[in-house]
Amino acid sequence: MRSPIHSSKVVLGLLVFALLLCVPAGAQDRSAEVAQKLQGFDEFMEKVLKDWNAPGIAVGVVADDKLVFAKGYGFRDYEKRLPVTPNTLFPIASNTKLFTAVAAGFLVEEGKLTWNRPIRESVPSIQFYNDYLNNTITLRDMLSHRTGITRHDSIWYKSDYDEKTLFERLRYLEPKEPPRQMFLYNNMMYAGVGYTIRLQSGKPWAEFVREKILQPLGMKSTVFTIADMLKQPDYGVPFTEKRDTTEIYKIPYYEETNGLAAAGAIISNVEDMSHWLIALMNEGRYQGKSVLPPKAIAATLEPSIALPNTAAEARGWWEVLNSAYGMGRQTASYRGHLVTMHGGDLPGFHSQVSYMPRERIGVIVFVIGDHAAPLYNPVSYNVYERLLGMEQTPWTDRLLDIRLRNKKAGTEARSKAGTGRVPDTKPSHPLADYVGEYEHPAYGVLKIGLEGGQLQFDFHKMHFPLTHFHYERFDTPDDEQDGKWSVNFATNPQGEIDRATMSLDEAEAVFTRKPPTLDPALAARLAGTYETPGGLKFQVATRPGGELYLLFPGQPEQKLIPSKGLRFRVQEFADVVFEFVEENGRITTPKQLDPSGEYVFRRQEAVGSRQ
Repeated sequence: MRSPIHSSKVVLGLLVFALLLCVPAGAQDRSAEVAQKLQGFDEFMEKVLKDWNAPGIAVGVVADDKLVFAKGYGFRDYEKRLPVTPNTLFPIASNTKLFTAVAAGFLVEEGKLTWNRPIRESVPSIQFYNDYLNNTITLRDMLSHRTGITRHDSIWYKSDYDEKTLFERLRYLEPKEPPRQMFLYNNMMYAGVGYTIRLQSGKPWAEFVREKILQPLGMKSTVFTIADMLKQPDYGVPFTEKRDTTEIYKIPYYEETNGLAAAGAIISNVEDMSHWLIALMNEGRYQGKSVLPPKAIAATLEPSIALPNTAAEARGWWEVLNSAYGMGRQTASYRGHLVTMHGGDLPGFHSQVSYMPRERIGVIVFVIGDHAAPLYNPVSYNVYERLLGMEQTPWTDRLLDIRLRNKKAGTEARSKAGTGRVPDTKPSHPLADYVGEYEHPAYGVLKIGLEGGQLQFDFHKMHFPLTHFHYERFDTPDDEQDGKWSVNFATNPQGEIDRATMSLDEAEAVFTRKPPTLDPALAARLAGTYETPGGLKFQVATRPGGELYLLFPGQPEQKLIPSKGLRFRVQEFADVVFEFVEENGRITTPKQLDPSGEYVFRRQEAVGSRQ
């Protein structure tokens, strides 16, 4: 997003764990064993909180079919000094994805979906960018981030789009790579799967997940919205560190999760999430009952696409090797032990849920603070290494060094912002000419206003003033949470401002100015039969909604796009203008203006007609 951490996946590595002495399931309570092996962990966490300036962290450990360790460190509300507890609710963000994958697995079991056949065979209404993708992309592709389509997080970030709208916008997402060749994280695909679940089950995603997963697992505290979370007595409050200082300050909750619910809306706590882990580690069984489909759990674990050994190759950290993404989670080898995990990140809240399939032991870590987001990995690693009896890897020191260096680099970079500005330039038009709505088929509407002699930026609930940078470029302030946005305007051949370009996600996006609304009464007056200088008769006809079209015999119809007054542009040719002339209240002579000159047409009046 400009990724909100903005929704970005801060997956710096993987977790693991196993016990030196593996006791058969049910043989004895492993709580005492885990407690003994975690001696010194409290002191470690106190140091982590201090070193990282972290507001609060919750940690849970599950062994066999029990939550054997659960504790909070620091504060769930930093300002009020309310402590984190095992019952503190946190948005788990992308740890929601495995719930969605398993929910889809129920429908696979019912024969309503398939993992590996093109999803359009089951859901004909889903559409991708082209026919090749329509005939290729599977449910597994969507759930394993291997469609070849990049994130496009700015489509949904801080927008009110519902899941149906996001589902319909998949068709505008152009792939950057062929399918199944590269891991490209994409929340939009999970929004698409969420709506697919609704189409195939007849129930909204949240209702389906609640009935199929949360209720049978006794996850009574788990909710889907911040509003519902705030009704509970114990919940986290988002605080984070200012980017250029060490001050901790409160930030707003991220609440626009309606359309993207299937990718990241679940809010839960250590206690409830332990029920989920127990079922995952025990082939779908919880408290003696089969709750989750075992085949679906196994399918989500199957490696779908390999991930690069970035930390090993770039930094020489070889603890985590050969990661692969399944569906809604990763697998990897951590110092020789298989682990499956996933991270979750939304503004202010970060989570990691993992377990060792063979040892049937899992770890839950919740973190408050964007600057402390990477901690869910090293805290998990430390738990695993203690339980394994391994020498502890200095993960927190490694990552803290990176964080502090990046923080310093960011401060220095911002101090040099604007060095590329060309001085003494002016906008080519009066500011009022830039005002309007500019639309992109996937990203939606960018609104440009004018207030107090300054242009105003309005995009997905982000409102900032725009300051002239140079030529046709205007910039917003560099916001602490939402960053800096730059808009570059462009003109059509008639010199009118008609486009705005922004760098979003992994590429530039061009927003086209929305034309003024055509009055249906005016459209009816303009409709009629006209004649070219050469005597060829053609029609100006209305369509439902009052749109106007040129109809020449034997040629495709051409839409007339309103410009100003009685001027229209031809959709296919930016340099062609069609202008009607009104004399004494009557539409008489239309003119076509293009680079070669001006052509005057004549209206053919029907007998007895009047305007």
